[in-house]
Amino acid sequence: MTNTLSFLKKNSKIAADTADINIIKFYKPEDVTTNPSLILLAIKNKQYEHLLDEAILWAKKKTNSYSQQIIDSCDKLLVNIGSNILKYIPGKISIEIDARLSYNTSDSVNKARHIINLYNRIGIKNERILIKLASTWEGIRAAEQLEKEGIHCNLTLVFSLHQAYACAEAGVFIVSPFVGRIFDWYQKQNNKFKKYDINNDPGVLFLMNVFNIYKKYHFKTNLMGASFRNMDEILQLSGCDYLTIPPYFLKKLSLISKKVTCNLKFNEQCCQKPVPITKLEFDLKHRTDQLASNQLKIGIYNFIRDQEKLEKIISQRLSLF
Repeated sequence: MTNTLSFLKKNSKIAADTADINIIKFYKPEDVTTNPSLILLAIKNKQYEHLLDEAILWAKKKTNSYSQQIIDSCDKLLVNIGSNILKYIPGKISIEIDARLSYNTSDSVNKARHIINLYNRIGIKNERILIKLASTWEGIRAAEQLEKEGIHCNLTLVFSLHQAYACAEAGVFIVSPFVGRIFDWYQKQNNKFKKYDINNDPGVLFLMNVFNIYKKYHFKTNLMGASFRNMDEILQLSGCDYLTIPPYFLKKLSLISKKVTCNLKFNEQCCQKPVPITKLEFDLKHRTDQLASNQLKIGIYNFIRDQEKLEKIISQRLSLF
């Protein structure tokens, strides 16, 4: 009997939100998305230990600088894990660069070029990699430059229309609205007294709005629904270009056999026409949008925290070599 995950795959490209090879091999997603938190989780598994050791040995051969060895080890680890994952999927892997660069366009561009170059050296072409950047103004400008160079980007931590507009105008390959975190924020603001069902879930409604705008005004940017809180959110957004789903929900979807139709359909009537946005306008909108400013800041902070934890593990392991 066909399971719900298989039905969903007919309507959207499915990405697994994990770096766990066993999960990827079992559920057979089209793509995979990673972030510093998932990489940190992965290297605690002995299955990845050899990839970490290989990265450290590679870094030690490059330089005698201890601090640079840590940086180089992190970069090579991303490539080692990513190239391993790409053996088991037909599509792309999203690799997030150091979140500490989120407000620096030139450094973000240089880091992305470096990561892509490392992939190219082992025979992996640009079209199989998506560079993940936070959707700050600086991150969006970095993505705009990278897209012109043939390096595709996935702009993450999207919580507002001004972010979604700016990403589309920059010509980025894909944006990832965080459906569940938007839901969490609204529920917290209402002190959990207001009950949201799938028809008024603010995260779902936000993604649907962006979907309609992108389709009506022929933006080429794809949408990837991310950060889900329940199965209904995922099923309601069937038909989105991409859905990135964590292991917990991949398992649940594979264990039921509910048929899923293409629920996300273009509605021409509900769209407001976007206009080009300047940095001044973006900054003003961002400062006055409590949800976007708060959640973007928290998201970047969490990725930086896990990046630093990863570097600490590498630092401790360097002493063993």
